[in-house]
Amino acid sequence: MKTNNNFINMRNLFIVCVAVLLSSCGNNENKPITYDETPTRGNIKISVDQSYQPILDTEIFTFESQYKYAKINVSYKPENELFNDFFKDSVRAIITSRKLTKEEEDGLVANQIIPKTTRIAYDALAFIINKENPDSLFLYNQIREIFQGKISKWDQINPKSKLGDMIVVLDNIKSANVRMLNEKFNLGANFPSYCQAVNDNNEVINYVEKNKNALGVISVNWISDKDDPMSLNFLSRINVVAIASELDAKGDNLFYRPYQGYIAEGSYPFIREVYYINREYFSGLGTGFASWIASDPGQRIILKSGLVPATMPIRLVSVKQK
Repeated sequence: MKTNNNFINMRNLFIVCVAVLLSSCGNNENKPITYDETPTRGNIKISVDQSYQPILDTEIFTFESQYKYAKINVSYKPENELFNDFFKDSVRAIITSRKLTKEEEDGLVANQIIPKTTRIAYDALAFIINKENPDSLFLYNQIREIFQGKISKWDQINPKSKLGDMIVVLDNIKSANVRMLNEKFNLGANFPSYCQAVNDNNEVINYVEKNKNALGVISVNWISDKDDPMSLNFLSRINVVAIASELDAKGDNLFYRPYQGYIAEGSYPFIREVYYINREYFSGLGTGFASWIASDPGQRIILKSGLVPATMPIRLVSVKQK
């Protein structure tokens, strides 16, 4: 008995010493390692671009259903706000449509934080119009000139249109959608006076549904899942614009809507990548969730949602007309 007691005492002392030693290590004094946390167990906070709420709701629900001791607390925000969360260390990871800049990466590295970026999907902007608006075909140059202030009336798109002045509705002034348009058309944040911002993608859809002369810009994820009741509801209330390729100045060939196949092959002109950016300094739940989204189960959810998965192939079927 004495030998067993000595063994137990020595074992307990060893565990305490190891715990003390490990708790004093790490890249950040304010973030001790949680020993109960693993890639499939723990409780973390992440921020996600509100453009991707439909798909992330499904990813998180499925992941937590599979791993009963994992809890991912998500906040859906405009792009600017989720990056603020990330740099203030309020969240462990973010999901966004842009990478960190070199300056942002250097700032994190200077604080002994090595960010890990995983591309998880391809997304697109969708342009939507009222159900009673027949003008659903746009040249790429027409979209550009709308945001450059050169086209402000519907009869500049179609001389027979009786809709009058155009109103362009954006989801949020701090959003990734606004940033993408700003960068693509070199606007310098100077949008025309007939452009206005609401709060989110849902409000854009509501506005376009009620205003015949509106042109809305949303993330395609809100209308891409043909099996999701929410997406089907949105699609029943608006029409999606088809846009000619950037290289097709006259629209002589084909117009493309932001369908999965056209995003996958690069035909649709407003495509972007989706990234999971993680600041964990150990292999915790944030790392595990990133790996899971990039794995076969997570990518299948992206495929089913109507977006294009980043790490699994898409089969394109060509249908020949007789």
